[in-house]
Amino acid sequence: MNIIKLFIFLMLFLSAFACTNSPSSLKVESRESLLAEEEAIKETLIKMWEAIEYEEVEKYAEFIHPDFTQFGEMDSSLNIGKEKEVEGVRGWLENASNIHTEMLEPRVVVKGTVAWITYYWKDQGISQGEKFSSGGKSSRIFVKEDGKWLCIHGHYTLFP
Repeated sequence: MNIIKLFIFLMLFLSAFACTNSPSSLKVESRESLLAEEEAIKETLIKMWEAIEYEEVEKYAEFIHPDFTQFGEMDSSLNIGKEKEVEGVRGWLENASNIHTEMLEPRVVVKGTVAWITYYWKDQGISQGEKFSSGGKSSRIFVKEDGKWLCIHGHYTLFP
């Protein structure tokens, strides 16, 4: 009788092991889905920058979460709130134009409805009548709500 129980136990164990360690279409779909979400994060950030480039502040605001926080390039304290972010962009665009930003070496991690991206950036444009260019590194956190990725936090460091 003990041999039969051992045999049944081994069969159940091997069946469970085979199910969890064999390739399946579900795992392929999950990997494809993950890659699609990673691309969606990059595309969202590019659309945010395009909204700034085309001076569409309200379009930019569509990508910002109401609970947005930020450590800006020159900020000594945390900026809190979507309204503050949108007004900051609006104010910047009053004195700047022809802004274009590029993302370099992005790395995205998606964990359910939360994702973060780290990248280097460089930008250029005109500010107060003078050409400018700058670069730095950044981390942003996104949350997915109602099927849409929204930026909930940004941290930017300007290179010297």
